[in-house]
Amino acid sequence: MGMRLLKYANWVSILFLVSALFLYFYTYPSPSSSTKMASEHSPKSIYDFTVKGIRGNDVSLSDYRGKVLLIVNVASKCGLTQSNYKELNVLYENYKNKGLEILAFPCNQFAGQEPGNNEEIQEVVCTMFKAEFPIFDKKLSTKKCCFCCLSVQQPSDSGNRVINTAPLFKFLKSEKGGYFGDAIKWNFTKFLADKEGKVVARYAPTTSPLKIEKDKQNLVESS
Repeated sequence: MGMRLLKYANWVSILFLVSALFLYFYTYPSPSSSTKMASEHSPKSIYDFTVKGIRGNDVSLSDYRGKVLLIVNVASKCGLTQSNYKELNVLYENYKNKGLEILAFPCNQFAGQEPGNNEEIQEVVCTMFKAEFPIFDKKLSTKKCCFCCLSVQQPSDSGNRVINTAPLFKFLKSEKGGYFGDAIKWNFTKFLADKEGKVVARYAPTTSPLKIEKDKQNLVESS
């Protein structure tokens, strides 16, 4: 009788284990399948992103398909502001009709050097720096603290607010990392994308826009 109960208990244990394993693999797919699913939905180019314009309107970056893009995080009160805007304006004037577009994203993440709202930023950029290239939205948190497009605040499970990288800049950093990691170090970090929307180069904040003119020219002239 005791042996029969022991065998019965063993069979119950085996059935329980098999059921548990089935439920585990059904609920949690294998890493390879998860990786495959993630890769299928991961962005392939700049054109897979939609961002907010300076007036809050949606802008699909696929609208710039076929153009060479220079994407820059800008700030109005940075030590690099004057020289960068001046040279970006020169590049834009020389190449805007040849297929170059400059996309500027206001950034208050570093030392609070872009404190204004969208209307104020647009006014400064257009009147003081004479920029004609597109300026995009600067995100504001609910606590009135300014955060640039590089990162956005989101609530965590603990109730605190955490900073997550905005999708576009997460993609840019993953495509072209910088020195000492892929984090964006300061205002006026520059990313260059070709006519296929692929990120081909990244430049440090201190790199003069005119010093990378040859790279942009080669892409603009490519078929």
